[in-house]
Parts: sequence; C-alpha cells; structure tokens
Amino acid sequence: MPIRPHQPTPLALAIMLAFAAPASALAQQAATLPAVTVSASALALGSDDMSTPVTVLEGEALVHAREATLGETLAGQPGITSSHFGAGASRPIIRGMDGPRVKVLSDGAEVQDASTISPDHAVAAEPMLSEQIEVLRGPSALAYGGGAVGGVVNVIDKKIPTRVPAKGVEGSAEVRANSAAREKAGAFEVTGGSGNIAFHAEGVKRDAKEYKVGSGWEGGSKVAGSYNKTDTGSVGVSWVGQRGFLGLAFTSQHAQYGLPGHNHEFESCHPHGTHLHCGGHEGHDHGAAEEHDHGSVPYVKLKSERWDVRGELRDPVPGFAKLRLRAAFTDYKHDEIEGTEIATTFKNKGHDARLEMEHHPVFGWRGVVGLQTSKRDFSALGEEAYVAPTVTKKHAAFLVEEYKLDQWRFEAGLRHEWQDITVDSATLQDRSAKGTSVSLGAVWKFAPQYSLGSTISRTHRLPSAEELYAHGVHMATATYELGNENLGKETSNNIDLTLRKYAGATTFSASAYRNKVDNYIFGSTLDSHEGFQLIQYAQRDATFTGVEGQIRQQLNPMFGASVFGDYVRAKLADNGGNLPRIPAQRVGVKLDANWQAWSGVAEFYRVGKQDKVAAFETATPGYNMLNLSANYDTRIGTTPAQFYVKANNLTNELAYSHTSFIKNAAPLMGRNLTVGMRVTF
Repeated sequence: MPIRPHQPTPLALAIMLAFAAPASALAQQAATLPAVTVSASALALGSDDMSTPVTVLEGEALVHAREATLGETLAGQPGITSSHFGAGASRPIIRGMDGPRVKVLSDGAEVQDASTISPDHAVAAEPMLSEQIEVLRGPSALAYGGGAVGGVVNVIDKKIPTRVPAKGVEGSAEVRANSAAREKAGAFEVTGGSGNIAFHAEGVKRDAKEYKVGSGWEGGSKVAGSYNKTDTGSVGVSWVGQRGFLGLAFTSQHAQYGLPGHNHEFESCHPHGTHLHCGGHEGHDHGAAEEHDHGSVPYVKLKSERWDVRGELRDPVPGFAKLRLRAAFTDYKHDEIEGTEIATTFKNKGHDARLEMEHHPVFGWRGVVGLQTSKRDFSALGEEAYVAPTVTKKHAAFLVEEYKLDQWRFEAGLRHEWQDITVDSATLQDRSAKGTSVSLGAVWKFAPQYSLGSTISRTHRLPSAEELYAHGVHMATATYELGNENLGKETSNNIDLTLRKYAGATTFSASAYRNKVDNYIFGSTLDSHEGFQLIQYAQRDATFTGVEGQIRQQLNPMFGASVFGDYVRAKLADNGGNLPRIPAQRVGVKLDANWQAWSGVAEFYRVGKQDKVAAFETATPGYNMLNLSANYDTRIGTTPAQFYVKANNLTNELAYSHTSFIKNAAPLMGRNLTVGMRVTF
C-alpha cells in the first residue's frame, strides 16, 4: 500500500513514494518488463507511455489486493484512499477528491448507482469478478468526463467475451475466508463457445459478519452493523469475427449491508439561518428517542440490474483503424430499512452510451474522436428524501490525439459537455450548463529505461443535482444538507510531473502535482451540535498540492525492497482554511521475496496524524500498519492452482480513517487473516 510522509521534505517526498510490484514480478532483475496496456487510455497505450501516473492492478497483485468493496481494494495504491463506510460501502478517493470527481467505469461504460450521492451508498462493481482495474488521469481521462478531476477508475471484466476460447471452455474459480469478519466468499467465471459464438457466465457470493477492530476501542471489539452480504451474477454472449466482436450481457446484483453510526438522536435538528436548532418547538418535542423505535442498526437492501452492450470493429471505414461501442442501461434501487420498515428508498434508472472511432495517422497524428450521452433518473422517497427527484442528461463530444517524434510522445485531449437537469419541484428551477475541458501532455524518454512525463490541463466540472438541490436531514452522515441553486461550474487548472525508471534492478515512479480549482464546490459546515453538522454547498477557490510514488530495488535474485508513500495538501484560497476529510500523509517500506513456487511480501507503513482540519472537523490520530502475505503456485492434477494467505494489521492497531464521515463509529478493521485458493482451467 502507498503511504504518506510526516512533515515531508522535498527530497524525502521524491524517494519515499510507492506501491511495490506484484510478487510474481519481483524476481526480475535488470530486465525490461512488458508495459501493461491501459484499456481506458482511449489510445490503448502501455502504462510506461502515459504522461501521468497510472495504476494498473492485474493478476496476482489484484488477487491479493481485492476486498469486498472497490474503495478498499484500491486504498493501498499511490495517491488513493477510500471513503470507508463500514463494510458495505467504500468509494475510491484520488488525490483527496471523491464523489462525482472520481468516475467509476465498467470497461468504459459508467457504473450507474447512487454512490456519488452519499458515501453510505455502495459502488455497484464487484472486485472479485474483475480481471484488471485501472486508475488514470490526464488527457486520456477527458474521454470519460471533464468532471473527473480526481481521475477515472476502470474495472475490466470478462462478462462479454471478446474471443472464442481455443480449448472450447476456460475459466476460474476462487474461494476465500477471513477471520476479522468471519467472511466467506466464492467466485467463478467460465467462458465457452465454438465457431463465431462465445458464452460467458460468472458469479460471486459473499457473507461477512460484523468485523473486529483494533484493541482499545471504547465502542467494543466489533463495529455494530458492519456486516455485508452480496450476490452478483452475470451472463453474456458475443459474436466474434476476424475483425471484431459484438456482445450483450445481463448482470444482477443483490446486497445487504449495515449502516454503522446511523442513529436518530438528531432527527429534530433543522436550520435557523446558518445555525442548527435541535429539540422541541412551541411545546412539541421532535426528539427521535421518544417518537421512534428503530430497533437494531439500519441497513441497506440493494438491487441492481444492468444490461451491457460492447463491440469493436477493426478497419470499419477507410481512414479509420477501429470503431468501439460501449453502452449500458441500469435499473438501480436500494431501500434503507430501520427495524422492519423501509425508511427511505433510492432509485436510479440510467443509461450511458459512447461511440469512439480511432483514425489512422494524419500528418503524424493518431487519435480517437467520440460521442457520449447519458441520462440519470434519480429519486428518493421516505424519511431521508433530502434531494428532490431529478433527471440529469449529459451529452459530450471528445477528441484525444497523440504524436510521436524520436524519443518524445505528445498527447492532447479536448472535450465539450452539455448538461441539463430537470427537477420535480414547484419551488426549484431546472438548470442547464456546458463546459469545455482541454489537456496537453508529453513524455520524454531521455535515456534508456527512463522517462519524464508532464501534463497541463484546464477542465470544467458542472454541479450535480445533489449539490444544487439537497435540503434535509441525512442521518447516515449525521448532517443536514443544504444545496445551492446559485452554484456555477468549477474550473480545475492542473499541472502534473512524473519521473519514471521502468526497467532494471532499480525502478521508480515519482509524481508531483498542483491543482488550482476556481470556484471549487464543497460542503461547508456552518454549525455543529454534538457532532451533527449543518452543511451548505458553497464555492471557493481551492488548491490541491501533492506528491506520490515508489522506488524499488532488486537486492538479489530472491529479494527486493521498496519505499513508498503519498501526500496531499488541500486548502481554500486567501487563508480560507482547510478542506474537510483530506487524507493524511503515508510512508512505508516493503520487502518482497520470490523463490521457486513461493512468493511473499512483508509491508510496514505509517499513516500520519491529520490535524489540518476544516471548521468543526476533529483531528485524527496516526497509526502504524504491519501486513504479511504469501502465495504458493502449484497444480491440482493438470489444473493450475494458487493458494494464498495474508495477515493485515498484524499488531491489531486501533486505526481511524480521516476520510470517513463515521470514523469514530467505524474504525478500520483489526487483525485479519485471509486464506484463499484460486484455480484456472
């Protein structure tokens, strides 16, 4: 996992950053490893050719990193943390930015759920069924949205086959269990076919109880309501020809997870101007304790049904090398249940479609031109329907181009977006907006095995329906949220510099960035009552400055060592204070070993204290984390098999995530032993 420095100096930051290579690659000494192709890069670039840092998890590294949620799966990567909301909901936070600033894709098509609206809403993407997970920024990210200021997370799966298996049938199966949550999980995927037709089926079942935390927590040994039950299944079919494929898949997901920290003690709280008032009014007592008996911890019951269409065609028309289609329709719903009654129902019906055409070089420029359209029909009904029903329509046109000259590669991205939001309210006004984003990048391979990359971008993000129209109590996050119809688009001005050594006994990647955001939209806390906050969405200029990276040294054919970390500083302009829930700095070391069929990793890192806090926000203490893992590759008969074990938080440290709305109600997991087996055929 990457980590952040304590009182970092520029020299320390340049060398302390990282995420080590997967154990299977650790024995490579003075060798050039093939760069991983980044599917979401639009131009299908290798990871070493990207002008900005890209994180790619695949193979053995992905198997070891995978957790129950996408946020926790990626939380150990450079510059990435998670929103951590118990065990069932956790979204990636990239360079201190979350929510709508981080776009989550399923093989290029947007994941349509309700996770951008609130951190207690799960991401409808299953890590155990992923083949590869990519995180990217820069010009290539503009192909998916100018508002993706933090970055793009692309989850690659196999639900729609792109080829017919040579053996007729192929697949994999995996089972795993852990101790801290008594989790049991199993997954399978199988692809078969003949001629031009290929079929695919896959599924996951997970049952995790309330998880244990580190020693010394005043709340006890377990987090109440931190259980997670998930069932996901998908079937797909493709026609595969010599020049491409066209396929269709249906995915159904059901989940049930608790909402730790959710209580109705502050149900009566409401705003008086910029202040909170909690308690009775004119002889009426609105106290939740007397009016409601909600029984045990509230929980979410989620159902998502999704159709995906994917296709690619090589040499579709003269002048173009490839046509690429991605489209999805999602019918998403979740109920928040208290006792035996449904308190609030959230619904989101949405579609997302994009068509890309890659053209042959013109005057040396190779590129992709594309169109995208999406619609989100969102509604909430019940006690915590704090956002009026809205329909958000977005349309965009984009262009990504590259030019190569000797040891240089130049890249440019351009995107224009139109957004219309229709709100179902007699008092609120519909909104229309548009924005243009542009990004320029360059990579210079100035010496063998070395490269220097840089990007400069200016992007527009248009305000979301929640930021414009929210008005009401949100007990999951202990807030009363007030939208702001006067919000305009925010403008991000970002510069990013990355130095890499990508081959040889010593490899590293170190990045520094500065992102000045004009009219940054954030939830400004106006008042607080015993931890319950009154939040008003507002706009102020803000600046994000940070570093992230890694350095790894192959010590001998068996052992390698790494140093890694990241750091971000986010504050409002003109001494306006700090932004809330910004991750603390992290720094750590890692020792890896690879011997015959065995591999292993020992990792120690330090997360610093976060005391650069916003108004009404409390500081979070730092903590140490010690993790060990081991892997054994073998065969069961003729079937390749992999056995693995990992021990996280070996010292059972009590740790809190500063990025979490419920950090005190749901600390991070304590000592946890995970064992698993995976077979491929």
